Amino acid sequence: MKTCAIVGVNWGDEGKGRMVDLLSERYDVVIRYQGGGNAGHTVVNQYGKFALHLLPAGIFRPTAVNVLGNGVALDPENLWTEIEDVRSKGVQVSPENLKISDRASLLLPWHRELDGLEEERLRDRKYGSTKQGIAPFYSDKYQKKTVLAGELFYPDRLREHLEELLEWKNLTLTRVYGAAPCSMEELIAWIADYGEKIKPFLCDTGTFLRSAAQAGKSLLFEAQLGALRDLDYGIWPYTTSSNTLAAYAPVGSGLPTAKPDQVIGVVKAYSTCVGEGPFVCEMFGKEATRLREAGGEYGAKTGRPRRVGPIDLVATRYGVRVQGTTELALTKLDVLGYMEQIPVCTHYELGGKPTEEFPFPAALDQAKPVIEMLEGWQCDISGIRSWKDLPEAARSYVDYVEEKLACPIRYVSVGPDRDAYVIHQR
Repeated sequence: MKTCAIVGVNWGDEGKGRMVDLLSERYDVVIRYQGGGNAGHTVVNQYGKFALHLLPAGIFRPTAVNVLGNGVALDPENLWTEIEDVRSKGVQVSPENLKISDRASLLLPWHRELDGLEEERLRDRKYGSTKQGIAPFYSDKYQKKTVLAGELFYPDRLREHLEELLEWKNLTLTRVYGAAPCSMEELIAWIADYGEKIKPFLCDTGTFLRSAAQAGKSLLFEAQLGALRDLDYGIWPYTTSSNTLAAYAPVGSGLPTAKPDQVIGVVKAYSTCVGEGPFVCEMFGKEATRLREAGGEYGAKTGRPRRVGPIDLVATRYGVRVQGTTELALTKLDVLGYMEQIPVCTHYELGGKPTEEFPFPAALDQAKPVIEMLEGWQCDISGIRSWKDLPEAARSYVDYVEEKLACPIRYVSVGPDRDAYVIHQR
């Protein structure tokens, strides 16, 4: 059995969906194992351009079975909207190629409402939530106050469970936030609509994955966001509410006995960050605007302008370590083609001393970036498909980043299309 995890090593938005779409041709099963609809994986292929939020990016491969694991925040409403969208572009989505774990918990309408209410309460102290209900969902999950998707097959038990949860949840809505309560009629109507629509896709994915493993099928684990947004190892509290690391893939997928043989870490040729929190290498002003426009750096889910900066070798090296990365995919190298000189954040200055170690979250606000300039290539490389055809300065940039990260770079993306990449040769 061949297993691989594709993960982000930065703040998310590194181009994981693009790499899953590319590499899923080699795998029998593609599994999303954590997160929810709060981030988008942008994919460009023969069907068009897509921003996937819950569907695994292997959905475009006719030979791949796609799985939403038990670790996913399953929003039936958003998932159904996404299924309809990709189907309208000619992509097949059926219970044969999309299987949803009956042990995944449902993200309910009150989770999105509570997310927005809490961000409003925090105001200037907000965490930068996408308001998709992720934090309230995972909070409820760890309090054992969510509904498992499989309960849709037990309507009497489901109604009883929803009544218990509704009484508790309305206390929070009305007494903590002063909001209107949720009614049982509204909740049942929502379940009857969206719950019934996703019901045909639900199954015991643990049994399916065990059978696939025993048959020698190859498995590709797809992560959401990046190492610096991991709940335990990220820039807390400006993280997501799930574990974004490859180490969590077996648990969140439904096959806890699996172990990724290969971990492909995805990193941009420069840095981007959506949302709040420390971002040591951040650029500002005209320099930032030009990079943002060149890379089209706007959130796939929210449309928010992404914060941008040079590649941050300190943060990226940390991400490589905690992900257990075995090789890297460097994306969007083509975006830097307009620069005469390319900035690189080589280390930080903290407390008046240089450091190459990523600081504890509480110290990040005091860290200052130290920038080194590398020679640019100042031409369009998006049509190049061979390493030797890249300009010397572009090859030198990739080699420099590889050396500093102490992890081999295998894939170098030079454009958004599926075939717009080169294999790094040493």
